Formats: sequence, structure tokens, C-alpha cells
Amino acid sequence: AVPHQPAILFQSERSPLQEISWKTLENEVGALQAFLRQAGVEKGDRVVGFLPNIPQATTALLAATGMGCVWSSCSPDFGVDSVVERFAQIEPKVFIAVDGYAYGGKAFDKRAVVEAIVKAIPGLEVVIFIPYLDAHSTLNIEQPWHLWAKTIEKPAPPVFTPLPFDHPIWILYSSGTTGKPKAITHSQGGILMEHYKYLLFHNDVKPGERYFWFSTTGWMMWNFVQGALLAGATIVIYDGSPGYPDMGVMWRLIKEAGIHHFGTSAPYILACMKAGIHPKEIADLKHLRSISSTGSPLPPEGFKWIYDEVGEHIWLCSMSGGTDVCTAFVGGCPLLPVYEGEIQTRALGCALYAWDDGGESVEDALGEMVITRPMPSMPIYFWNDADGSKYHASYFEDFPGVWRHGDFIRITPRGGVVIYGRSDATLNRHGVRIGTAEIYRAVDTVSAIQDALIVNLERPDGQHFMPLFVVMKPGETLTPEIEAAIATALRTAYSPRHVPDQIIACEDIPYTISGKKLEAPVKKILMGIPIERAASKDALRNPESLDYFVAYAQKLKA
Repeated sequence: AVPHQPAILFQSERSPLQEISWKTLENEVGALQAFLRQAGVEKGDRVVGFLPNIPQATTALLAATGMGCVWSSCSPDFGVDSVVERFAQIEPKVFIAVDGYAYGGKAFDKRAVVEAIVKAIPGLEVVIFIPYLDAHSTLNIEQPWHLWAKTIEKPAPPVFTPLPFDHPIWILYSSGTTGKPKAITHSQGGILMEHYKYLLFHNDVKPGERYFWFSTTGWMMWNFVQGALLAGATIVIYDGSPGYPDMGVMWRLIKEAGIHHFGTSAPYILACMKAGIHPKEIADLKHLRSISSTGSPLPPEGFKWIYDEVGEHIWLCSMSGGTDVCTAFVGGCPLLPVYEGEIQTRALGCALYAWDDGGESVEDALGEMVITRPMPSMPIYFWNDADGSKYHASYFEDFPGVWRHGDFIRITPRGGVVIYGRSDATLNRHGVRIGTAEIYRAVDTVSAIQDALIVNLERPDGQHFMPLFVVMKPGETLTPEIEAAIATALRTAYSPRHVPDQIIACEDIPYTISGKKLEAPVKKILMGIPIERAASKDALRNPESLDYFVAYAQKLKA
């Protein structure tokens, strides 16, 4: 750590930027550990948080993992069933929760949700409550609960319990869109080694620098951000909407917090681009060194926008990884050039290849992304999967002993990587495989379109039906001229096979809470699979959006 630099910088929609020193963080971590030990919490016990992206979440994570406890968290925008589905699997002893959160200028009281979760999870022994929205909030539950402020009021030195390399550090969850979320368990040693590697070597994070990623505690990138503390960097955290009160809020935060490394998602970059934002006119961004992008493929237009509108001095290090490994398989390298539309390189220690259907490695051609040798932070197991059958089914069924991740990629002759979207939602049209990212890239060039989702349905008669669903920008209507513009963009940029059979305007596109489009579940719904088997509404950011596709599936039947 750099003593004169803060450990954490925190800002929210409701509060200005504030600093938490390394000493304060140390005292509060130690104090919480002392409280937990006194409450009978031991190594191996699970500590869970129902928390927004606030400093208390970082303190709780460090306290729990330092004691040898196993951490897990959900964002407070999750519903009761979604949280219980995750936490009940791992039988936590400690539950830390807030009274609510603010987003987009609105306050969301979650006390009833917290109370329902406590009742639904047997075996909870310690409940810690953070009155975040309202300092006078209370909980109406039968078992005793403790105010966060009381648990950390007596500073104490933190404890770091010696642990085996493969001792669990935290549990993350699959999206749960098509079934019960898998409880993906990572190891202390694997995560420590992996985060040191990626943040210091691939992201070039240096002591005293300020590292930010827009995330919630329900996404693996929140866990990843905490790893920047290993580099002696200051982590910058934000609680709220990236678009409130306007799309300039994140760019102003970069200046105010002195951020050197700014992490976001590809959809956010594209949203800024479509909204006509000019970041370098909003704030002085000269000290910003890198912009990292993940979540979905960033098209070449996104690369160009960053260099035109943020600055030529920026290092754009697009990356791709996932909850499964809590890191990136492919990402940045400070020693290599950046090419438009490409991720720079495969990550150190990651034996990643593109394979064809026969299991042969291909270069400069579309292939299935595989990992042929273990890397440090692959899961040690799934919780409650004693024989490893769920783990095996998730990654190793297609190619024995080889990890199939479920993405289509192309490895370029210069060693870069281009990702074409999820292979399980790939548009396999008359034997030609089309990445969904290609479709979205072309559709994004049509200014009237706000968002889109495409699927390809294989009919029993051997025919294909590929509808494109579009959300129009406010004030726009889908006209024959706009449909023609979409078809022309796809035909010109790619091929006639990329042109959809039908373009349909809808009100909303379904997304998971962590921001993934539901291509495969929508395809299942349109194939006639009942919605309860196709997608778990509780895992969605906007579950009501599925109603349209259920109704559309009925039309297809008629």
C-alpha cells in the first residue's frame, strides 16, 4: 500500500466523493473479524452480503476471507427468490444486508426483502444490518440483529489465517436464467495468483494508481476490482446508475477521483457513442491511462469512438473472461499494439485455442473457444456437487478433459482474439455459423435502433427462420426504409445470409441482472418451450420483457 493514498474512494448518487484510508480499512476489517470470532464464526463458515457497491462490502469481504471464511454476495436489486436460490445452497452463518439502495434518482426500500430472506434461510446465526438509505431504519425479524456501526466500533488489527492453496475464498453464481444457479467456488491461492497476474501484468496497475470498474456486488467484476488492492492501488467504487443524472456522470468521476484505469462494459461505451457523448469535452481525462471493456464483444466502432472522443493517449484493453474463473481468458498487454476490433492477446497461463467441430485447432477462422490445460482460478468445485457431475457437465462434456467455454472466437495471425458471441446462441443458418455480435455491430450503425436481439429457429422441415427484434429509439418507428437500411448494412458488411427473415419492433430486450442478453432463452421460448423451463424471471433485470416473446411464440404456432 501507499500510505498517503486512500485505500478506497467512494461516491454514490446520494453522496459526494469520500476517502477511506488504509488505516481506517485495516481497523474496520480487524474490528469486524473480532466481532465475528466473538459470535462463534470460524474458518470455513459462509459469510454472505446483500449489499450495494459500498465500502462496507469491501470491508466484509476482506474480514471474511482473512479469517478463512467463504464469502458470497448478491446485489440488492435481486428479488427474494433469486437471493434465496443462491444463498440457501451454501448454508451461510452470517448475513450482512442494507435497508435499500438508490438508482436512477429513486430510492428502493428492500427491508421486506431482507426480512423474507432471513426467514427463508435456515441456520443463519448472525445478522448484521446497515441502515444505508435511512439512518433510522430497523429490521422486523425474530432473531437478534446487530448494527454495522456497532460491529466495527472497536478498532483491532486484522487477522490473516494461514490456509491451504485450495481453500475456498468465495462463491459466485451462474446467471440462473435456465435453472438453479450453479454455486461456483474459487480458491484462495488460485484467485490470489490470478488477480496478481492480470492486474499487475496485463492491466499494468501500479502502487498508488486509482482503479475503477462499474459493477454491482452481484457481478464477478466486483470481486475482481478488490484485487487491485493487492497492487497497492486505490479502488474507486460507485453506487448508482451510470446514466444518472446524465451520461456524463462517469466521465466526471474519472476527473474528480483521478482514475487511472477505468473499467466498464461494451454496452456502456456503445450507449455513450449513440447518445453523442464527447467525454474529453465533459472533463479533463489526461491522467486516464486505460479503459477496459468487457461483458460483451466491443465492435470496431467502439474502439474508434474511444480514441476519437476520449483521447489518443488511451490504452483500450478489451477483455473477456467470466464468472467461471473470475478473471479474463483474453485481454490487454501494455507491450503490444491495439488493433481495432481485436482483444490484444491470450492471457498468461491460459492455453486458449479455437477448435473446429472435430477438435482441431484453427487459426484465423471461427472456432469454439477451448482451454486445454488448467489455469489458476478455474473453480475448485461447485458447492453441493460432491461427485463433480455438474462441474463436468458445465465444461467438459463436449471435449473430454478440455474446457469448452461456450464462445465462438477467431485467433488472428498476429495473436489477437475476436469474440463473436455465445456459441450456444449462435446463428447456424444452413450450415453457416454466424456470430450474434456481427449482427449487432451492423444494426448499431442504424441510428434509429436503440437495441436488438436475434435468434435463428431451425424448423422440423429443415427450413430456418431468423427474426430480428429491435427496440426503437424514442420518437422513432420501424418503417420499411429503416428495415431496408438494416438489411443493407448486414448485406454490405457481411453477407446475404446475415439478413433476417423478419424485423420486428418490440418494447424491450430481456437482460440478466448482470447485463447479458437472453438470446438462448428467447430462442427456447420461440421454439415452444414453456417460459418456466426456458428462463428464470427472477434472474432478469427486466422480467416483464419476456411477456412479448411468449405472446410472439403463440403467433408462430398459429
